[in-house]
Amino acid sequence: MTNEEMAQLGASIEQMTEIAKSFGLDFYPMRYEVCPADIIYTFGAYGMPTRFHHWSFGKQFHRMKLDYDLGMSRIYELVINSNPCYAFLLDGNTLLQNKTVCAHVLGHCDFFKNNATFRYTSRDMVERMAASAERIYHYELQYGRGRVEQLLDAGLALSEHIDASTDGRNARKVVKQQQFLQRRGDNQVVFTSNPHARTPYDDLWELDGKPPADDVKKPIVKPRAAQKDVMLFIIENSPALEEWERDILSILREEMLYFWPQLETKIMNEGWATYWHLRIMREMDLTDDEAIEFAKMHSGVVLPSRMSINPYHIGLAIWEDIERRWNEPTVDEIDKFGRQPGQGREKIFEVREMENDVSFLRNYLTKELIEKLDLYLYQKVGNDWRVVETDWEKVRDTIVASRVNGGIPVLYVEDGDYNRNGELYIKHEYEGVELDLRHLERTLPYLHRVWGRQVHLQTVVEGRDVIFSYDGKKTQRRFVKE
Repeated sequence: MTNEEMAQLGASIEQMTEIAKSFGLDFYPMRYEVCPADIIYTFGAYGMPTRFHHWSFGKQFHRMKLDYDLGMSRIYELVINSNPCYAFLLDGNTLLQNKTVCAHVLGHCDFFKNNATFRYTSRDMVERMAASAERIYHYELQYGRGRVEQLLDAGLALSEHIDASTDGRNARKVVKQQQFLQRRGDNQVVFTSNPHARTPYDDLWELDGKPPADDVKKPIVKPRAAQKDVMLFIIENSPALEEWERDILSILREEMLYFWPQLETKIMNEGWATYWHLRIMREMDLTDDEAIEFAKMHSGVVLPSRMSINPYHIGLAIWEDIERRWNEPTVDEIDKFGRQPGQGREKIFEVREMENDVSFLRNYLTKELIEKLDLYLYQKVGNDWRVVETDWEKVRDTIVASRVNGGIPVLYVEDGDYNRNGELYIKHEYEGVELDLRHLERTLPYLHRVWGRQVHLQTVVEGRDVIFSYDGKKTQRRFVKE
């Protein structure tokens, strides 16, 4: 972008910010930066401007940048959920494209600030990730890059299996208290930097370079109930991890907790931002050429996909349908629910605050909307892909099911002392969708790496319960006896 275009963009941002506020959007202070493609795609691969180094980020960068160079895809912007909110714009965009992106970002930031799913998200994650990257770098210097990278391989493979729910937060609070407080027999509170200290004086022994007198192994803990937060259970109870390894896994888990609300609200969030960039840009004084360019760009963003759900398309359609239905209620809706005409804008702000993708789709993806969008289920039959279901409720329920837990399989720790030998037993909460067995068998060695003993995972394959076990050398399968 030229200096003149940058000046025009700055003026447009001020105008769009005022328009967004007049619509009732409430967002954090905004920080915009125009970056070259290499920087944008680096941020896109890492997920943040500052993060630890790992080979998988480089692989992701190469794939994304190659698609951009070949004209197959483009990242228009990257927005960071923080306070202030950072938006990185692509230097290769036209002035109109960056105007549209800024309007889109305002919608995202409003959603980040006000949606209930994000209410516990850390708003200083950029700085925290930078500090975490520095810690991991020092571990590389102390223990070797190879050991740290092997641990990161395992941690990243398992990092999605956390519990971001209210129960999960309460469990984290208890763990955090246990890490910093240790109670003696007289209930006196003792502060210690060692979360696994057995006496209040263990840290003093360590300062002298001497081990505590009763050097015993950390006992295996069995969960009182099935625990969804696999990462937390491993961090707190693994008999194989050293303290620096627990710290790195805790970093990965904390970062996934930051990203998790975005997984749970992908359709809502993108639909909300698209809804508002459309309305903000309508209020701008665009030239005829700019109006045509904007129409082409917007239509490309919401273009339905032939093979998957386009969250921009589905999300925008649902938001506009909610507004229309509450603006123009039927006689039955007025009588039954007491709705009054003209409440559409109020209703969408209410939905934006309270829902996530699962409830959003369940409550507002109606029969009429499914038929209008021509949604259906398809699968491969023989060598051909065929439509196998058009019933609106089954279509809706399948889409909803795909968004449960952010689309990540639900696993529970059933036993941390299986066979009374400290083995780890995990169960897949099967709900009609089988696990990718190739992926499963490649992940079990990572689970073994962080647990240090034999690991087992129970799931359903072709209607039968199967246990996959890995002992450090090979994976075995066996059917559960009925």
